[in-house]
Amino acid sequence: MWKKYLGHLPERDPLFQYLKHEIQPQLGGFLNHPDYRVFQLHGSNAVYLYEEKHRGTLVIGKFFLSDRERDPAAASRKLEREYHNLAMMHGSGFSGSPHYIARPLGRNDWLNRLLVIEYCYGELLSSIIMRAIRNRDSGLLYAKLTALAYFLARFHNNTAAGWRIDFNEAAAYMDSLTGRLQFQNQIGANGANELYYLRDRWREQPKMWEDCQVFVHGDATPDNFLFGDGLAVISFDLERLKRADRVFDTGRVAAELMHFFLLMTGNKYAAEPFIGHFLWEYACHFPDRERTFEQTTRRVPFYMGTTLLRIARNPWLDWNYRLRLIHEAKQCLRRWYL
Repeated sequence: MWKKYLGHLPERDPLFQYLKHEIQPQLGGFLNHPDYRVFQLHGSNAVYLYEEKHRGTLVIGKFFLSDRERDPAAASRKLEREYHNLAMMHGSGFSGSPHYIARPLGRNDWLNRLLVIEYCYGELLSSIIMRAIRNRDSGLLYAKLTALAYFLARFHNNTAAGWRIDFNEAAAYMDSLTGRLQFQNQIGANGANELYYLRDRWREQPKMWEDCQVFVHGDATPDNFLFGDGLAVISFDLERLKRADRVFDTGRVAAELMHFFLLMTGNKYAAEPFIGHFLWEYACHFPDRERTFEQTTRRVPFYMGTTLLRIARNPWLDWNYRLRLIHEAKQCLRRWYL
């Protein structure tokens, strides 16, 4: 995990007092004279690691009111949503081994809409994927994808509801991605029209509406899962938790695997055995494994396509590589007839 040391938190800082009086007592008892070291972490919001020097306790602080979100009301809504999501899922059977959701320790509107969660140890899936590719260690990646499949199947199955999927929400999300890519000049009018055409073909398919809604992680990227020994999986970012098609998550994982192999090796086909393994392992947690696998793989191309479009928005990627991602997204989306 990338981190940058920033120094010690001054005692006069209101955050110091909040950590001392509200958070530290939850982590082994009150300290008269704590000393907090501060590290900046990589994240979509202002995210920091706070280490109490004497006891070595660690917590994550996530500020929703930041340069990325300047609207206090919107920041408050996001803070409350993630706090609620973490507390709900932690208390719904994800508070032990092998599956764990990080515990929220507190929230404070006055401190730039701050969420504090416990620090969890483990290796990020992104690190595991890169290490497996560099070292040609397919066994490592297969094992961790088995663990992730188990985690997501349980996450989904524990929250299944009787309502059918509303595919219009997924279609609207694809529209927003298309509009963003057109604004960035990654695609022109013809490219956008092709994506709208493909969206409509998927919308016409009964398979995209038939399954029941579940709670999906909503941001199932390799930077949002930690792995321990064996089947241990930890998740710590549930800001985008929502009810949707379970394949929203599995399709995102599949697309992220393609992206990593394409970026690191130039060969998207090298990802296919791992994608197939992940989806097959996911299906084993259902009464009819083969039927679940067939139903899942018929819907996966849409969610892979939208995820590749999502990745292509990122300005830090090479321009030509972003165009390649859009090409691969269209290749996935053209498989609506399967």
